[in-house]
Amino acid sequence: MSTHPLPTGTGELSSPPHDFPFDPTHGYDRRGLLAVTAPQGPDDFADFWRERHARARRIDTAPRIEGPWVTVDGMRVADVTYTSADGVRIGGWLTVPADGRVTQGCVATHGYGGREAPDLRQPPPETATIWPCLRGLGTRSLLPGVPSKPAAHVLHGIGARESYLIGGCVADVWCAATALQALVPETAGRLTYLGTSFGGGIGALALPWDDRFRAAGLTVPTFGNHPLRVTLPCTGSGESVRTRLAEDPSVLDVLAYFDAATAARHLTIPVHVGAALFDPSVPPPGQFAVHNALAGPRELVVLRAGHFDHPGERAETAALEEAQRRFLSGPDPVLPHPTA
Repeated sequence: MSTHPLPTGTGELSSPPHDFPFDPTHGYDRRGLLAVTAPQGPDDFADFWRERHARARRIDTAPRIEGPWVTVDGMRVADVTYTSADGVRIGGWLTVPADGRVTQGCVATHGYGGREAPDLRQPPPETATIWPCLRGLGTRSLLPGVPSKPAAHVLHGIGARESYLIGGCVADVWCAATALQALVPETAGRLTYLGTSFGGGIGALALPWDDRFRAAGLTVPTFGNHPLRVTLPCTGSGESVRTRLAEDPSVLDVLAYFDAATAARHLTIPVHVGAALFDPSVPPPGQFAVHNALAGPRELVVLRAGHFDHPGERAETAALEEAQRRFLSGPDPVLPHPTA
C-alpha cells in the first residue's frame, strides 16, 4: 500500500470548524481509520454478484449517440443512451479525444447529486469515457416511480436483495462498459473506472466481478461497512437508512449484500482511493473500510475533509485528481515505492 500525505498547509488531524450536531470524524483519527475492517458478508455474497453480472453481460445494450457531437477543450462530446438491466434506458454522455487517439476507456460515475454534464478534467489523456447517469438520478436517467432524492432513492426496493435499486445501479455500470466498448472498440483492451461518493461505493460493488476493468479510482466511497455505518449519524443517504433500520431490522440482512467494503475483499485490480478524515455526509470509517479491505494493489490519498467546503479544498482536490490521472494512465498503473 502507498499512502500520500495531505497537501502542504492542511492539518491532518485538525477538523474544520462546523456546526453539525455530531462529530463528522466520529472520534476516529488516521490510525484508527486505517484499522477499520470489513464485514465478511453472507456465504453466497460472491455467487449473488457473479450471477447478476452474468445476466448483465447478456443484455443487448443497443447504445446510441443522440444528437450532434460538439468539441470542448480538445474533447468531442455527445449525448448517449444504452439499455441496462430490467430494460431501463440509461442516459449520459460520451467523450473522446478530438484528435482521435484513444488508448483506454473509462466508465465515470457520479455522486448522489447526479450529474448535469461530464467533467472533462477527470480522466487521463487519450481516454474515451462514458458518463452514465445511474438509474433514477441525474438529468438523463430519471424514471417514473423511482425517487431521485438520495434519501428516498437509497431505500427504493430495499425490502429484498433482488429488488433493491442499488443492484440496478451496479448493473448500469456493467452495461455502460459494454456500451462504451461497442461505441469505441479501441477501449476493449484497457478499461478503467472513476467514481465519487455514491459512485465510489457503486464501483466497489461492480468491479470485482468484471474482468474487463484494469484499474479504478474511488473517492470518498459510500456503502462501506454497513453494520458500523448505520450506527453513525450523517447528513447523507446513510441517515435515511439508519432511520429505516430502526423501524425494520431485517434491512441489515439485505444491506449485507450491498456492502462496498465486503465487495472490496474480492477486488484485486489496482485501486486508487481518496478517503477523508472528516465527512458529514459519508462517515469516514466506512470510506476507510473500503480502502483497507482491497485485495489488490492500492494507493491512498488522505483528504482533510469530504463533502464539506474548507480551506485548501481546491488544492486538495487538484492534487487528488492529478494522482488519479497518473494512477490510471499507461498500460498498467505503476505504484510508487510504499511510504507507509
